[in-house]
Amino acid sequence: MASPTELEAKVKALDWSGLRTLWAAIQAGTPSGWEGGEALEYLVIRAFEIDPDEPATVRYPYEVSLFGEKVEEIDGAVHLCGLSCLVESKDLGKNVAISPIVKMRSQLLRRPSGLVGLMFSKRGFTKPAIYLAHFTMPQAVLLWSGFDLQVALTEGRISSLLRLKHRICCEHGIPDYDLRERMIP
Repeated sequence: MASPTELEAKVKALDWSGLRTLWAAIQAGTPSGWEGGEALEYLVIRAFEIDPDEPATVRYPYEVSLFGEKVEEIDGAVHLCGLSCLVESKDLGKNVAISPIVKMRSQLLRRPSGLVGLMFSKRGFTKPAIYLAHFTMPQAVLLWSGFDLQVALTEGRISSLLRLKHRICCEHGIPDYDLRERMIP
């Protein structure tokens, strides 16, 4: 099993083409050299880090301790000018249910109110999970389906797409805006 430092070094060797190749391997199963779910966690953070128009300050997966005890495992953090986000990535063979969204909301409640949650799913989300995301406000949890991530990887940019999803959520209360639509409702 590779250490977090080794995984970070491995993903930092990838450019957009490498991320697209890794994404194809994730969609086919667990990529060689990665434990279940790790590849998606690191891919998402790396995409923000190498965005050509607005590279983010990022933090790769880390643990949080409170009073000397590990209380959280965070898949990453992304910081753009005026927008900070906690990231959770789910590499499941099915749609993500409500429990990861409930967990993320709890994590957001322990932090400053302007922080946004980003929930990435290899597939998508169950209807109850989508409904719940509509009612997590003011702790916004923006949902990124595999289709949304595919759009970002195809275009080789993700920060402006995050800003679009955040804008739609702020203006219309839609946390699961589908980037394939690209028309503001």
